[in-house]
Amino acid sequence: MSFLNSIKQALLPEKTLYYPGCITKFALSEIEDNYTEILKLLNINFIKLKEIEYCCGSPILNAGYKEEFREIIEKNTELLREHKITKIITNCPACYNTFNKYYNIKVEHITQTIINNIDKLILKDFEGKEIYYHDPCYLGRYSQIYDEPRNILKALNIEVQELSLNRERSQCCGAGGNVKANLPKTSNKIVESLIKREKITELITCCPMCFIQFKNTDIKVYELSQLII
Repeated sequence: MSFLNSIKQALLPEKTLYYPGCITKFALSEIEDNYTEILKLLNINFIKLKEIEYCCGSPILNAGYKEEFREIIEKNTELLREHKITKIITNCPACYNTFNKYYNIKVEHITQTIINNIDKLILKDFEGKEIYYHDPCYLGRYSQIYDEPRNILKALNIEVQELSLNRERSQCCGAGGNVKANLPKTSNKIVESLIKREKITELITCCPMCFIQFKNTDIKVYELSQLII
């Protein structure tokens, strides 16, 4: 690319992709709809690639298939280049971590997008409501995104209850790292022990995998978007 073309490329407007991730896309379509609506309310100019997008590759990498992961990166990179995508917004912590670590593209977790534009939203008022917040592994320890979701909850007038193990010490819900798929009984024991230890009755998370994991228990669980829309 010539120097002049490089300048022209740099001056092109940012083209943003909303990437829901596989779990949200195939198992939680209502959550994808929520975030699509939230981005519209925030006046974010974005596109969706829907059925033509690929998995980010996180599950394959976790399973140890490094060569296949590199092939997925190549496919995704070509697709992003073809559609002139310069930025990705995703609600999936694992996708955020994967794009941020292995792809050469600007990526934002949707809690960052929301808190940076929160003045554009007409928020519900949950005054007096107390809810435990669970730090997802890939959003917290892997990506150091702790305050954004908490600040969104505070803006909703929710009093955030902290688990005894939170932030960088947060306990995995038991579903990540392909544990749910390969060791379902162990996965269930992990989440049940967490709930029992903390005496949780209501909990909120902003990870689709954690959301599904906690939904399969007896507690009331919310995905963040459900409190905004």
